[in-house]
Amino acid sequence: MAGPELYFEKFLGKGSFGSVSLYRYKGRPDGKTLYAAAKTSDHEHSESLYREFQIMSELKGCPRIVQCYGTKVQERLNEEGRLQYKIHMEYAPGGSLRSFANLFEDKKLPDVLVRDFTRMLLEGLADIHGRGYVHCDLKPANILVFPSCCLNKNGAWITSHELKISDFGLTRRDGDTSWWQPHRPFAGTAIYMSPESVSHGETGKGLDLWSLGCTVLEMYTGKRPWWHTDYKLKDLKNCHEPLIPRDLPFEAKLFLMTCFSPEADDRKDASTLLSHIFLRSGDDSKITESSPKNTKTGSGNTRTITVELEKLRERLSELRSICV
Repeated sequence: MAGPELYFEKFLGKGSFGSVSLYRYKGRPDGKTLYAAAKTSDHEHSESLYREFQIMSELKGCPRIVQCYGTKVQERLNEEGRLQYKIHMEYAPGGSLRSFANLFEDKKLPDVLVRDFTRMLLEGLADIHGRGYVHCDLKPANILVFPSCCLNKNGAWITSHELKISDFGLTRRDGDTSWWQPHRPFAGTAIYMSPESVSHGETGKGLDLWSLGCTVLEMYTGKRPWWHTDYKLKDLKNCHEPLIPRDLPFEAKLFLMTCFSPEADDRKDASTLLSHIFLRSGDDSKITESSPKNTKTGSGNTRTITVELEKLRERLSELRSICV
């Protein structure tokens, strides 16, 4: 039986390592049309594409990771007789997180959406880190949005959005420093890189958590990190962090302070941050900067959180980044 036919739909974009186009499959046994995004690279960037396919194959089944189709990288000659390399992935109708943010006023996402999206990204990072990898280029352009419909408690259909992490072309093994060079001291995009990755080429989980902090900041402000200054690598090497606006929710500031900790180990890990107060729902998460003692004290665990918040509040008031 012949397999489904593949038809070109449109060109989606071009990056450093190749281009992405939309295709549709027809001729499926169930009669449905399946869309796929195809990433194509030339011979010069084929190594990156092969590495990306390998990593995505290892991450198959992870709900917060863009899924790849097929069992190998396709090699074909193009119209000019040159060898091309291609992989097929699931298509995100909502585009990237960056383009999704453009739909909102001043490109700022609502607080509830920022928290929900942050949780999804941490779930994805937990899977990536759990398999011994560091993404190295986490940013809104590499996060894809998948709209979906679901029933609420009143039985009405509502639209929700799911995030998935994509673009693993720069992904490295945790601890790999072989890529680092003094003249190009970063693996991914400079403004999302962490101090230790720029200074020493350290590629650890803390790099992705710093990049996550930059992404959360961007969702809140509608601006890329370091918007407030003339970004220079020397500032990052000196462990200066992006500006955290004072009008953000208190729990968000605490979360960002953790992501921007000068020491990578102090940023914790993705699984631990999933239990951060910033991502909690209900009354326990309704803590304001002016009144951190509003936390319920019905358990020892909550009392511990309150004490920790008091300490962090003192640190918060001293941080240069909060003073705008």
